[in-house]
Amino acid sequence: MNTARIFIADDHDVVRQGVSSVIQAETDWKVCGECGDGRETVAQVLELKPDIVILDVALPRLGTIESMRQIRRELPDTQFLIFTGRECEDLAAQLLAAGARAFVLKSEAAETLIPAIRALLAGKPFFGGFSSSMAIHLAMQATAKLGTRPPDELSPREREIVQLLAEGSSNKDVANLLGISVKTAETHRAAIIKKMGFNTFAELVRYAVRNHLVSE
Repeated sequence: MNTARIFIADDHDVVRQGVSSVIQAETDWKVCGECGDGRETVAQVLELKPDIVILDVALPRLGTIESMRQIRRELPDTQFLIFTGRECEDLAAQLLAAGARAFVLKSEAAETLIPAIRALLAGKPFFGGFSSSMAIHLAMQATAKLGTRPPDELSPREREIVQLLAEGSSNKDVANLLGISVKTAETHRAAIIKKMGFNTFAELVRYAVRNHLVSE
């Protein structure tokens, strides 16, 4: 039997350590890598090509949903497990559309993490004991009907810039992280605010929180 390779993405060291210890206890599973933010997750996962990626529901720097989208474009067979501290009914459709196939509450990880991983390895989804499982099922149906994305949706680069700005990065920080000039970063910021129909940067931040580009 081939060893299942699993990657862990969570911005809390203690969480990664706990999940890793559970996985390493299984003789046919291996943690092939781990990190604490979205940008590094994408880079490492594309290099390591794990079978399963376990992601915190709100990764800093790029975000969980955009990280999944970028990984899925290159590695369509990689399975995603969402590890969350709360039921994410409001996020279900977006997460499912991005490729999530399993959901585990951190408070129930001792009982459900191993079954969730086994389900994914068997090609099955896993919703565990979520009281919102019916809502997730409905979200799956809704996702199938979404079709093409709205024309005014932010591009991957724009979502990345919004997240960085909303997390407190300055235009200079954004420029350094993305390898662009400060003037280009400023231009992107102004263009995004105009594109989304906002008048102020504060409105853009509220949009980012409401659409889960950053956590509250």
